[in-house]
Amino acid sequence: MTIIHNLGFPRIGADRELKRAQEAYWAGKADRDSLLATGRELRARHWAVQAQAGLQWVPVGDFAWYDQILEWSTLLGAVPARFGQDESAPVELDTLFRMARGRAPSGTPAAACEMTKWFDTNYHYIVPELHPGQTYRIARESLFEQVAEAQALGHRARPVIPGPLTWLWLGKGDAFAQGGAADEGKLALLAALLPVYEQVLQRLAAQGVDWVQIDEPVLVLDLPAAWKKAFADVYARLTVQGPKILLATYFGGIGDALDVVQSLPVHGLHVDLVRAPDQLDAVLAGVQGEQVLSLGIIDGRNVWRADLDRIHAQVQAAAARLKDRLWLAPSCSLLHTPIDLSLEAGLDAELRSWLSFAIQKLDELRLLQALVDGTAGAAEQQALDAARQALRNRAASSRIHRADVAARLADCGTISRNRTPFALRIRSQQQRLGLPAFPTTTIGSFPQTPDIRALRRDWRASTLGDAAYEKAIRAEIERVIRFQEEVGLDVLVHGEPERNDMVEYFGELLAGFAFTAYGWVQSYGSRCVKPPLIFGDVARLAPMTVAWSSYAQSLTDKPVKGMLTGPVTILQWSFVRDDQPRDQTCRQIALALRDEVLDLEKAGITVIQIDEPAFREGLPLRRGDWAAYLDWAVDSFRLSTSGVRDDTQIHTHMCYSEFNDIIQAIAAMDADVITIETSRSNMELLGAFEDFAYPNDIGPGVYDIHSPNVPQENWMVDLMRKAAQRLPAERLWVNPDCGLKTRAWPETRAALESMVHAARTLRQAA
Repeated sequence: MTIIHNLGFPRIGADRELKRAQEAYWAGKADRDSLLATGRELRARHWAVQAQAGLQWVPVGDFAWYDQILEWSTLLGAVPARFGQDESAPVELDTLFRMARGRAPSGTPAAACEMTKWFDTNYHYIVPELHPGQTYRIARESLFEQVAEAQALGHRARPVIPGPLTWLWLGKGDAFAQGGAADEGKLALLAALLPVYEQVLQRLAAQGVDWVQIDEPVLVLDLPAAWKKAFADVYARLTVQGPKILLATYFGGIGDALDVVQSLPVHGLHVDLVRAPDQLDAVLAGVQGEQVLSLGIIDGRNVWRADLDRIHAQVQAAAARLKDRLWLAPSCSLLHTPIDLSLEAGLDAELRSWLSFAIQKLDELRLLQALVDGTAGAAEQQALDAARQALRNRAASSRIHRADVAARLADCGTISRNRTPFALRIRSQQQRLGLPAFPTTTIGSFPQTPDIRALRRDWRASTLGDAAYEKAIRAEIERVIRFQEEVGLDVLVHGEPERNDMVEYFGELLAGFAFTAYGWVQSYGSRCVKPPLIFGDVARLAPMTVAWSSYAQSLTDKPVKGMLTGPVTILQWSFVRDDQPRDQTCRQIALALRDEVLDLEKAGITVIQIDEPAFREGLPLRRGDWAAYLDWAVDSFRLSTSGVRDDTQIHTHMCYSEFNDIIQAIAAMDADVITIETSRSNMELLGAFEDFAYPNDIGPGVYDIHSPNVPQENWMVDLMRKAAQRLPAERLWVNPDCGLKTRAWPETRAALESMVHAARTLRQAA
């Protein structure tokens, strides 16, 4: 009989229960016991759902209080010294939160650990901090406690842990900075790291665990030879410690590391056939002896219903050969999908029938198991028939394709993407804007208070009329404008009080998008997002931001930025239709945004920011696939800005990224000003811009908005002086790392006042 299993389940709760418990605890409104109780309730609920779906095991260790890599770093005792951890004492939950959010044990600010994107997803992890001679130990008991917790509830537990090579690859440290992620010096840490892995496996075996899932997603990257070679030594040691090991790869194909993987003495291998279906034959040919092969055939990163008949045909050869050694699973952890489609009463029936969330994906696994094994009863057959009909209906639906969008897309090649060279147009912009040296600005959003959220909620529920809503939003915009004038910022923003989310807001105003009520996924920590569903052709129906931006500009003589989310980010942070190439959808979005950009310019908006925080995130994991992606991603951005005047200044913003690999593409985007997140890396990320001699203006973030810390003026001055050592001072802007939506007003005022004072200090010294 074919076995079905799962690599991981969303941890936040269908109604974001974990988020609320975390934030209540951080705010001092709930105690530790209440927080821990929420975690136990969520784990029990999610294990029960998976067990009821017929899974052989429930994954344990996929639950995390902030993110799974940080959980593992603290279990290993890899806590930076600034967080005051006694090297022999257990690592407490509060220490984990301090690492993520930036606090010393005394409560004084400490630099939070760096955070960056998890491979090519919109999920973030806390980067392990490494140093030569680093020692490790079992410093937290949470994994073992959760195994016992699952067993006490009657479940068969299969722990999920990050692999040692993936954990090291993702880590950073000053001694390894020159080589970056590929620095072979990090491999020397294996000598201290592997004994702790062995101890973990031995303890799990003592708890009666029969299988352990070890995640090594770095195997889908272009690994250096030394890293590939290290796998043989690592897994020769780990496979003799007790539990059987399922080595899990995902987010792509194993590619040139396949020979290495197939030589490992692991008991099972998981591969992603959603992202890399062509690898099946090669993987199947190398299955050894009694080794299990787990096929990831249900998309763990998108929400569209699976074509079970196609998948059945795809895996028939594996099923015939492997029989009970064939396991079926989602392609990766279901962390990246919403939890339960049955909650979406507001979606129309046709669209709902096309979708599948985490719980429904488990149902799809069960149906696929019945297909493969030939055991479908009446209930399964009815469900299969319904799934087939939904796929036929989707393919034939008239709501997906628009002739006008197809015509515009066909003509978009005739639109020039070229602008006057930056060195010339920046003079026009300086003359028009009249900005000082080290101009100050923010990234866009200002604090979204409970009152603002309630205002939008009441308006959506029709308990607040349009006129009253507009009056209240205008009042908030005026408050934000006056606040920025008081603080002394140079380029202002309207604060975005009308926006629920930087992607959702635009999706609600574009054709081809649909929205859920409970489609939440975790971005980092307590930050959850509700990605739109792009189900059809995209077009702008009417101006989306012009009225709010124009009103804000009417209140002040200082320039106010028009704020848009870029085409690549809207694409990346949505659940994208899978019936046409992604680049085609992206250009549709770009054309819609181009209409908005030109309307903002006509309305007198002199600075327009088009955020692309997901630009690096979309980069394929294999270098050989980069050029094609970067070509259409850059083209989409330039298409959205094509046609603006020389004296209209175009800004863009990018989040935590390694810029070295894509610096040429960033330059090709040709934004007049790029703002980036650099404070957690101590301006380290500017190295790419320095080495490349990036020609346009840059705003390196001077303080971390993901932490509640209020930055000191001298600290920001020092950061900007470091930046000025790398780049011409006349091309530097002063700004926070990101938007201020999640921050409170008191800390926002204090932080921005310090930032403006820092800019004035820099001007005086210039």
